[in-house]
Amino acid sequence: MNTEKQIEFDKVKEVWSALAVTQYAKEQIENVGIILDENRLRKALRDTSDSRDMIEKLGDPPLQNVTEIRDILDIANKGECLTPYQLERVEKVLVAVERLIDYLKRAKQYENPLAFYDENLDPLSELKEEINSQIRNEAVVDRATKELFDIRSRIAVLEDSMKQKAEQIIRNNKECMADSYYTMRNGRVCVPVKKEYKYKIGGSVIDKSSTGSTFFVEPLAVAKCFDELQLLFIDEENEVCRILYTLTAYVADSIPAIEENIKMIEKLDLIFSKGKLSMDLDCVEPHINTERKIELSKARHPLMDINVNVPLDFSLGDDIRGIVITGPNTGGKTVAIKTVMLNCYMAQCGLHVTCRQADICMNSGYLSDIGDGQNLSENLSTFSAHIKNVLGILEKIDRDCLVIMDELGSGTDPAEGMGIAVAILEELKKSEANFLVTTHYPEIKEYAAKTEHIVNARMTFDKETLRPTYRMVIGEAGESCAFYIAQRLGMSDRMLRVAAEAAYGKDAVKYIRLSENTDNEKIQKKKSEVRTGKIVKSRNNRTKTDMSDEYKIGDSVVVYPDKKIGIICEPVNDKGILRVQVADRKFYINHKRVKLKVSAKELYPDDYDLSIVFDSVKNRKIRHDMGRKLTDEVIVYDKDE
Repeated sequence: MNTEKQIEFDKVKEVWSALAVTQYAKEQIENVGIILDENRLRKALRDTSDSRDMIEKLGDPPLQNVTEIRDILDIANKGECLTPYQLERVEKVLVAVERLIDYLKRAKQYENPLAFYDENLDPLSELKEEINSQIRNEAVVDRATKELFDIRSRIAVLEDSMKQKAEQIIRNNKECMADSYYTMRNGRVCVPVKKEYKYKIGGSVIDKSSTGSTFFVEPLAVAKCFDELQLLFIDEENEVCRILYTLTAYVADSIPAIEENIKMIEKLDLIFSKGKLSMDLDCVEPHINTERKIELSKARHPLMDINVNVPLDFSLGDDIRGIVITGPNTGGKTVAIKTVMLNCYMAQCGLHVTCRQADICMNSGYLSDIGDGQNLSENLSTFSAHIKNVLGILEKIDRDCLVIMDELGSGTDPAEGMGIAVAILEELKKSEANFLVTTHYPEIKEYAAKTEHIVNARMTFDKETLRPTYRMVIGEAGESCAFYIAQRLGMSDRMLRVAAEAAYGKDAVKYIRLSENTDNEKIQKKKSEVRTGKIVKSRNNRTKTDMSDEYKIGDSVVVYPDKKIGIICEPVNDKGILRVQVADRKFYINHKRVKLKVSAKELYPDDYDLSIVFDSVKNRKIRHDMGRKLTDEVIVYDKDE
């Protein structure tokens, strides 16, 4: 039994989770449960109201996902060096903290209690400024320290000097150069020297062209600068590492404050996600009581379209503990009980409810039996699944529970199902729990009408349009309206009398309102005017007998597509194949490829021996001998036959 799934709270959680920013808040939403402590519940509902009020006045809070920062803090805590990227992530979180503090401070003008959470946030402004002044675009900036600036300035001067020296050599030795521009090879500045002049330019050959006609030479003057440049690169790397380690140490010292900031961001994210959900679903804050009373005004199912859903007015409590809801199929009984429990469940999770007003009692547990529960792997029928679920509910129930059961006693013999339904209601009544059940059994309506602390309720039905109105009337028993619907849709009075007698006995027939004219007669007339379609049989779907009658041995036929004249020598078989003799050749062919030209009756007398046409003289003589004496002769046919 999964009550959250049966009442569709799991789908509400999906909507709610999508409004959260941090992974922590999403996990909390996934594992949320009802709150049993009254003070905690009232605090949770106030937080939801305060967060919605703040969002309405100031817009969404500047929250961000802080999951990644925890791994970065672990690295810093171990003494390892953070990269510029990781330090920028730390700064990003501190910027978010600073913006959140400003957001909360602006809310203080409205005296919103959530605004004072800013006192639990530390902006760590010095750390943020240090990172911001030294790290940018995932790199250490030139002016992070004076030493780094001096080193990088000298590097820039040397790199420029190397290029100038290379250009000077090219200008002074134009006849030796393969090109008028210097080039970079393996990180070195080189000049392109023709093969035959490679020894004229002093320096080291770094590379050569694919054809071997050009050598790329690093001049001696440039090489000297390059060596100096490598030493400066080492100094730069050391200075960058020193800066990163210094900032990492700063972050490590601030870990406790950063972690507190993260926890506060996650906590506020969870609170504000409830406010966002309240706004999106157009909810209100419910009143909470511990007196087993539920009153809902214009309650809606939160997942149904607000423009389609019909609001529900519902009350339970004082002297009433159970409600038996009856009414037509598709009349909204199941949606009604789901709406009641889902709103109560949301309220006890600290959420606002989809009502105009709501006064909801705290419940120790929410128990439900909805759906057929069939399970082929466990060999459970609909009835077995219901009973198994109901027995589990009765084991757990106490007076502070809220229970809903759909189609009580269904899925078995009506008489026995009714008896079981009464027994279940007796157990629910003894438990003193609040409960709602739906049923079609008329005996259950009678039971509820005469039993203390239980009342009937019905879902209304528009008899003119044959549509349910999805409105609940507490204190009145409903009817299935099956006879009325059948009558309106055209069932004859005779059939309705038979149905009434079969359902309730002969005496009940006189209570059935039969049509006196009008709509029933019109419907019957309209129905009689409807013409059914006519089956058209294919002409080609002939039986074997039909085809045998059409083609007989001796018939003269035209064989297509050559249009040759032949004679039938074997009739059509069950596959539509016959045998035709054309000239001296016999062959099998589909009956659709031949057309009767002259029947055998017109060609031959009634007692004519057709073997004269098809057999050779030799075979005819042997057949004649076989008919009058014992002979060793054998009739032999050609392979074409």
